[in-house]
Amino acid sequence: MENEKMQINLAPGMESATIKVIELDKENVLPVLEPLKVGLNGTIGSVAEFLTKRKSEPEQINQKRCHILVNRENMTIKLITNETDGRNKAEVQGSLAMYPKFVEFGINSVEKTWEPAQLSRFIKMNRAFFTDIAYNMELVSILKNFKASIDSKLERSNEDNGSRTDNYSQVVNSNLPAAFNLNIPIFKGRSAEVIEVEIIADVDGRNIRLSLCSPGAEVVIEQERNKAIDEQLKIIRELTPEIPIIEQ
Repeated sequence: MENEKMQINLAPGMESATIKVIELDKENVLPVLEPLKVGLNGTIGSVAEFLTKRKSEPEQINQKRCHILVNRENMTIKLITNETDGRNKAEVQGSLAMYPKFVEFGINSVEKTWEPAQLSRFIKMNRAFFTDIAYNMELVSILKNFKASIDSKLERSNEDNGSRTDNYSQVVNSNLPAAFNLNIPIFKGRSAEVIEVEIIADVDGRNIRLSLCSPGAEVVIEQERNKAIDEQLKIIRELTPEIPIIEQ
């Protein structure tokens, strides 16, 4: 800096200024960082959407260095790019998610049970999913005033020859309807389905728990799951025919 001249403009009223110069021994170079790992999760169409936008970028989508994993049980499609490059590998996963309100009903869930009054309040607040509003109001009243009669029989005997009888039977008569209909989506982003829902009562003395069962819903889940996944795989094959698709 010996031969360099520096010009300083002082503000009005200032007669002098002090300049402090610091010389660095090393160049001020930014550190080299590892590339950020890409891990994306979205709806079932996420992989097809990602490929649509990125397939023209060969440094990211080399079809011979990518593969797709399909898990129908978990309802997922996962894309792996740069599969042999630990620094630049990326994963994009799309999932078929259950519709939140369908999950709240607890249909076909072994863990979800209701007290009659509790189910009455829930059904009342979710009247929009019933195909018949008048029947919804009737069902709310029935559950709110649930009545059941229990006829129990116990038979026990021991014979001299060693024969033994130990029988217990219980018959429950209640005012519960056999079933009702819902018009509700089962998966996010899919259309609503009309399904028949049965009410199952588990009575143990004064303890009464209700559960909701729908064989029809299970059929729809199986069909819609495969339909949604197959639709996406068809799109992916058309976009990137050289990427192998592996069913797990």
